Amino acid sequence: MLRDGDDLERRIEKLGRINAALIERLDHYDKTRGSAWSLFQAALALEKEVAARNRDLEQALADLSQKNHELAAARMAAEEANRSKTRFLRAASHDLLQPLSAARLFLSTLATMDLGEDQSDLVKRLGNAFESVEELIRAVLDISRLDSQRIEFNRKPVSLNALFDRLRDEFDAPAAARGLRLRFVRSSLAVDSDPVFLRRIAQNLVSNAIKYTETGGVLVGARRRGGRAWLEVHDTGIGIPAEDRDQIFAEFHRLEQDRRGEPGMGLGLSIVKRACAKLGHPITLDSEAGSGSVFRIGLEIVARNAPARRSGVRPRPDRDRLRGVNALIVEDNAAMRHGYSVILRDSWGMQTQAVEGTAGAKAALAQTGGLPDLILADYHLGGSDTGLRTITSLRELSGTEIPAIVVTAHRNAAMVRSCARHGIRVLEKPIRPDELRDALLRLVGDRT
Repeated sequence: MLRDGDDLERRIEKLGRINAALIERLDHYDKTRGSAWSLFQAALALEKEVAARNRDLEQALADLSQKNHELAAARMAAEEANRSKTRFLRAASHDLLQPLSAARLFLSTLATMDLGEDQSDLVKRLGNAFESVEELIRAVLDISRLDSQRIEFNRKPVSLNALFDRLRDEFDAPAAARGLRLRFVRSSLAVDSDPVFLRRIAQNLVSNAIKYTETGGVLVGARRRGGRAWLEVHDTGIGIPAEDRDQIFAEFHRLEQDRRGEPGMGLGLSIVKRACAKLGHPITLDSEAGSGSVFRIGLEIVARNAPARRSGVRPRPDRDRLRGVNALIVEDNAAMRHGYSVILRDSWGMQTQAVEGTAGAKAALAQTGGLPDLILADYHLGGSDTGLRTITSLRELSGTEIPAIVVTAHRNAAMVRSCARHGIRVLEKPIRPDELRDALLRLVGDRT
């Protein structure tokens, strides 16, 4: 019986262990099932959060797309406004420059007449006033042109000697009037640039140097460093304090010590900076207040010209060579036609015939039966007519490459290239009488 009892106890004990194991497994199962449920609940919550974030992201993308569309529309409107401003300035400048150019021609002729002291002084003051207006218009046009995204440059090798010669002719008299010495160091180098804008850069630098130098002088030259020629303009003027060196390139900015009644609106250096940036010419400045300034423009060297002449004085052309030269003037503006005729005929002794456009030029050629020695034509004539068309038409009719000059208020690279292909010189309004005379003398020199 004891054996049976022991066996029963063992069985009960074994069943207890089995039952405990079952309980342990059931407990583990309950725990596992609880963990999976928690994970399932967390997954559902995360899915809802992701869906909400996706909706927020889609809304943000939609808002961003709308903003981009609005920005694109605003940019297009700004670009169109800028183009409209440029077109307006071009049209307005033509209308402004025509009477100004005519007035300058009349004043130049008046200055050659035998006038009393008071009348001569009045003519001089009028000339200075017109020159100030012309400079302002030139500056506004230059800035507008340089700010245009579609600007084209007529890049080609530019002789530094030729540039210096033109600057000397232009600034010798203003420098002498202030008692300053203006010197140019001749150079045998040619550089890559747009000749018109490079001249405008140099003009502004030399003009500023003369205006703000009281004693001493201005020195212009080029220093070769590596593959670049650095065009340098030195002056012994008032100098520029270190704190003002960045501001001097801003529009309408003039230093306090500059405000001494000097003409100008503070646009020259702004044009220099814009033109240099567009052309890729680095610009540097060394200056101290009261010790003068040195502006340097970096230009890529493309060729070496013939050896420079040692003489610092360029022989001036014989102005009597214009006497008796027969010029055909083609200009649709009556005041400009009369102005050209007066100064060419009365001041320089030329023979002139003036017409309005291509049709008038052809009629004049048929009527006289002779050819002019040269043609002076405005580029923009009535309607679609142009001075270039007039010149090429007369050359075709006569079978002769008649020397010609085109004058324009709307210079652009395409027009300059077209004229260059036909060997036609281009002058830009407002045209100065001295500049016109020198261009005519060059044509006469080429012809002879």
